[in-house]
Amino acid sequence: MLARVLSSAVIGIDGCLVEVEVDIIQGLPAFTIVGLPETTVKESKERVKSAIGNSGYPFPADRITVNLAPADIKKEGTAFDLPIALGILAATGIFARERLSAHLCMGELSLDGRVKPVHGTLPMALAARAAGYSGVFVPAENAREVAFVEGIEAYPVKNLSQLVEFLRGRVELLPARTDGKKLFDSNGGYPVDFSEVMGQEHVKRALEVAAAGGHNLLMVGPPGAGKTMLARRLPTVLPSISFEEAIETTKVFSVAGLVDRRQPLITARPFRNPHHTISDAGLIGGGHIPRPGEVSLAHNGVLFLDELLEFKKHVLEALRQPLEDQSVTISRAASTITYPASFMLVGAMNPCPCGYYADSKHECRCSWPQIQRYRSKISGPLMDRIDIHVEVPAVPYKDLAAESPNESSGKIKARVHAARRVQANRFKRSRIHANAQMKNRHVRQHCRIDSAAHALLETAIDRLGLSARAHNRILKISRTIADLDTRREIEVEHVSEAVQYRTLDRGQAIA
Repeated sequence: MLARVLSSAVIGIDGCLVEVEVDIIQGLPAFTIVGLPETTVKESKERVKSAIGNSGYPFPADRITVNLAPADIKKEGTAFDLPIALGILAATGIFARERLSAHLCMGELSLDGRVKPVHGTLPMALAARAAGYSGVFVPAENAREVAFVEGIEAYPVKNLSQLVEFLRGRVELLPARTDGKKLFDSNGGYPVDFSEVMGQEHVKRALEVAAAGGHNLLMVGPPGAGKTMLARRLPTVLPSISFEEAIETTKVFSVAGLVDRRQPLITARPFRNPHHTISDAGLIGGGHIPRPGEVSLAHNGVLFLDELLEFKKHVLEALRQPLEDQSVTISRAASTITYPASFMLVGAMNPCPCGYYADSKHECRCSWPQIQRYRSKISGPLMDRIDIHVEVPAVPYKDLAAESPNESSGKIKARVHAARRVQANRFKRSRIHANAQMKNRHVRQHCRIDSAAHALLETAIDRLGLSARAHNRILKISRTIADLDTRREIEVEHVSEAVQYRTLDRGQAIA
């Protein structure tokens, strides 16, 4: 007897339909899985056999062949346990094979027949909807992750016998219901606010410019100056995440197995803060079974690297390609996987090994060669890809003791939102969403400056020895500052402020 069950695999963050074909013929007992299965898939034979027997159904003592088609795609993970078990039971006549024709199923089986959660159910459900199927059978713990997808029913399954009896028409299985728009609108906001930050007005301004144009930013200052505190508040002034961005970000978290069961939809821009001991695979993605790294988990949000120069140099250098391409491509012998990686990079570092270079309250114990060696850990090409460099000095006592109210994140966000609307209108016919994403042709078109600004920029480039990439960064930042000031043309004061944000180029000291 032959039975077919529909399932799905995940390639990158997208689902790919897989047809599980089960053929049972008379012969010596054997259980074979073909179709490029990975080790975990091969091990499903033991789980499926025990789950069927312990659920009260007979396991055929014949020759069983399972084919996972298409056979040229590598099959990984435990999500094929449930469809293989259903295929065997359908082939032995436990229930009508036609009952599975309109649904996909996925899930890991325990030895007693319970259905355990798996990774990547959201992209699998989206693939099922795109292919025109009416529903998916998913583990009960994954149901909320899928239930908000419109146009497809998500049936939560607790154990194998529950699903089999439903397919036999003996029990009722109701689809999970979640209002996606209501779930998206229920975002409670952020627990932090810029009004809590005392002083550092010029750093707040730099963060506002970075948020308005999607620019990468580096903060340099002594320990305790508030670099981490400021970085954690950057997402509070970024434009609110759209529903489409929320779906795409949630897909990345779903593949990584990091979706919160209580809040299955990512409704706030992610803020990722990996430790400096992270490996290049942990930051960029990869591994024997490729998984998204921190740059992909920060997609549509912020990647914050605290103590930037404590990261291994080869790990930092691996950031160069994602920063340029806004994606990560991981190549293996059997496949090539691409993960999205459109994020704002925010770094924080000390100005020297002891941390107190140019600090008015502490004496620096480092020699100039030591400072140069310390700063050389971050290369010129990577520094060129960081648009804004800003000094974060220690906060004076008068600012800490001030009782006057500080500007809230809401007011800053309103200005950022207005600037982003200008950019959205400017780039409405392209795939660009912010000034930082402009290519050279866009810079030439939208970042024209007058003769006074040209003279200022020429002097700055000659004095600082800036690269061509840094020149373009300054023009992009100038465009963003002009957008914040609601100016149509870039003026000399906009260029002047933008130049101040490139003081670390080519090892220039902060004084």
